[in-house]
Amino acid sequence: RIGPVLCSSGISGKDASTGKLPQEATAQARNAFANMAALLEAGGATTGDVVKLTVYARDDTVREAINAEWLRCFPDAADRPARHILLHDLQHGMWLQLEFIAVIQ
Repeated sequence: RIGPVLCSSGISGKDASTGKLPQEATAQARNAFANMAALLEAGGATTGDVVKLTVYARDDTVREAINAEWLRCFPDAADRPARHILLHDLQHGMWLQLEFIAVIQ
């Protein structure tokens, strides 16, 4: 965090309590968005402060899991951050990673 701006690097779908990466894309998506929320809270922010979210996805098959968590975290269609999904060859069994920029009001 620098002033009101909080940025993340890659946020994985590891389970925060065990440190293990589940094999299923749905579980990784759920964990990644929960990990994002925890990082936001630690930085004094909420999901309402996120202005841009970049999602790195292994392939298009993970989009349904991403979209389900996206809608859960950002339910108001009129008040969602910018989002960009990039297909990327992720390593170590990762289905996705998140990066965000938040501006804390």
